[in-house]
Amino acid sequence: MFTVEFNNDAVTGALTRLAAAMDDMTPIMQSIGELLLQSTQDRLKDGKSPDGTAFAPRSEATLANYARRNLRFGLPLYQSGEMYNQMNAESGSDYVEIGTTVIQAAMMQFGGTKAQFPNLWGDIPARPFLGISQDDERDILAEIAEALTDAFEP
Repeated sequence: MFTVEFNNDAVTGALTRLAAAMDDMTPIMQSIGELLLQSTQDRLKDGKSPDGTAFAPRSEATLANYARRNLRFGLPLYQSGEMYNQMNAESGSDYVEIGTTVIQAAMMQFGGTKAQFPNLWGDIPARPFLGISQDDERDILAEIAEALTDAFEP
């Protein structure tokens, strides 16, 4: 049996940088969080779910309620911009979270019926706004590839 030892400063340096990049994933997680935050906000403005389908239109009960209160009829989930403005991303070395602090977010994401929630003026269809679209997936993979490429640069 024999052993061949190969020492190459460029290869050793690249492997060291790759190990360091993989040891602390915080920077890539922050980049992914920023990407997903912007994507989610863009979908809110566009009135689309992560799968590309348009949000369900407002019901007649909602439109009547808005008319009684003299509210304008913006896109669903973008009436006042509150949900958009309170979107946030948090990340760490091993996670990314996207969310919002507005109280109605869960109802908008999952929907609900007047039977379940008697305080509603009518049923609310689910309008999923959180999630990862196909474009998000492609962009996340590109971010990861870029981070790995950067790790190899001296």
